[in-house]
Amino acid sequence: MEHPDTPYAIEMLHITKRFPGIIANDDITLQLKRGEIHALLGENGAGKSTLMSVLFGLYQPEEGEIRKDGKPVRVRDPNDANALGIGMVHQHFKLVECFTVLDNIILGVEPCKNGFLQKEEARKKVLDLSEKYGLRVDPDALVENITVGMQQRTEILKMLYRDNEILILDEPTAVLTPQEIDELMEIMRNLAAEGKSILFISHKLNEIMSVANRCSVLRKGKYIGTVDIDKTTPAELSRMMVGRDVEFKVHKEPSKPGDVVLDVKDLTVASKSHNNNAVKGVSFQVRAGEIVCIAGIDGNGQTELVYGISGLEPVKSGTLTLLGKDLTHAPIRERSTSGMSHIPEDRHKHGLVLDYTLEDNIVLQRYFEPQFVSGAGFLKRKAIRDYANTLIEQYDVRSGQGPVTIARSMSGGNQQKAIIAREIDRGPELLIAVQPTRGLDVGAIEYIHKQIVKVRDQGKGVLLVSLELDEVMALSDRILVMYEGEIVGELDPKTATTEEMGLYMAGAKRKEA
Repeated sequence: MEHPDTPYAIEMLHITKRFPGIIANDDITLQLKRGEIHALLGENGAGKSTLMSVLFGLYQPEEGEIRKDGKPVRVRDPNDANALGIGMVHQHFKLVECFTVLDNIILGVEPCKNGFLQKEEARKKVLDLSEKYGLRVDPDALVENITVGMQQRTEILKMLYRDNEILILDEPTAVLTPQEIDELMEIMRNLAAEGKSILFISHKLNEIMSVANRCSVLRKGKYIGTVDIDKTTPAELSRMMVGRDVEFKVHKEPSKPGDVVLDVKDLTVASKSHNNNAVKGVSFQVRAGEIVCIAGIDGNGQTELVYGISGLEPVKSGTLTLLGKDLTHAPIRERSTSGMSHIPEDRHKHGLVLDYTLEDNIVLQRYFEPQFVSGAGFLKRKAIRDYANTLIEQYDVRSGQGPVTIARSMSGGNQQKAIIAREIDRGPELLIAVQPTRGLDVGAIEYIHKQIVKVRDQGKGVLLVSLELDEVMALSDRILVMYEGEIVGELDPKTATTEEMGLYMAGAKRKEA
């Protein structure tokens, strides 16, 4: 290709990257202009993260070359990438939980004078940057105590602190609330206006349409094409990405609620830092055959509410019963065997044992059932493999080596599909689904939404917790809005508007119970 007068900020030419059993990137060429926001779109496992990891020096490609400003460069590791001004925010953040925000930002490039740490100077630079780009953070907060939104802003500040010019954002909005997403889009526009070049991986078409200048599409490891955003449509992008037309609407019959499945009364759960209560005397019911959704801005107690119900955190006061059985203080396995399934918010922390195989992760809560274990206590490996293969096929879980793939090596979206397959296939009486489609592409979301509606139509109860307003509106039969640890409103998705829901979520409006 002929070089224009101004060379591209970054070019990846004919990149091929192989892993056992899979060609993750098959002869891919990607060109990033200076000061542009360039989206990288593709299904789960299409090779987007792999391609960006090659650019960031985490992987070495078997073929192809990388050029910066028209000159070939070697990126042997992330330190090389940093030296070339390339920074990356990973889908699963790389922060030290017990460090403060400030310490995380300066980690590895600490300003020293005569062997002493010059933190004041660093703090000033961080605060200036956060001011300039609208990145609100508390430099002294410990990472383990802050919202995912602030963790992400910390990651972006980490790049800016290092004066990176090329910013890679891997699925940056997967963990954010609608408000935070708008803020992030604004931040990205500011960065591009300052001359930074942004590559952002996404499969949310509306975000790409609203913020990107151009978009390159990958499908199953191959390059499909690059389009200008102002000359394309979401339907065309989804066709390029999935290879077929995708339905964006959820089809479901009106719900026919039956008996109460889950009864939560005056539930109070302490916050993680235990200095106050995250859930304050919450009461609600989920009946058979309905999807009740808890909506709200991240950090208003939804996480702790689910921890209390699923047994991940102890309950301070109040009760919860499942089909009339008191499970307030029951251990997790008892909740599980009593008919509760849980698709957790943090798939790495609570959803998978990352160093186990896919098949072992699929039977995590059932390995002790007669189907999978002999009388003498030995696992029936063949039964486990057959069961895993059934679910892998049914839910289209893609991985390099099928059931023996190590969970850690799978793409985020496929890890999520594996968890969903496991939890739904157990045939629960109550399915708790927290952010079930986070990080999934339109094709997979369409499938998962159908599965959740199917669970409801089988006369089971579904408690959905989602930060995606579209998902809340599309799936739920009743919406409960949480604000600062309390339920402040109950809305009917058939009549409610997103504006009205937004007011409840921001605490500007509450229904007197």
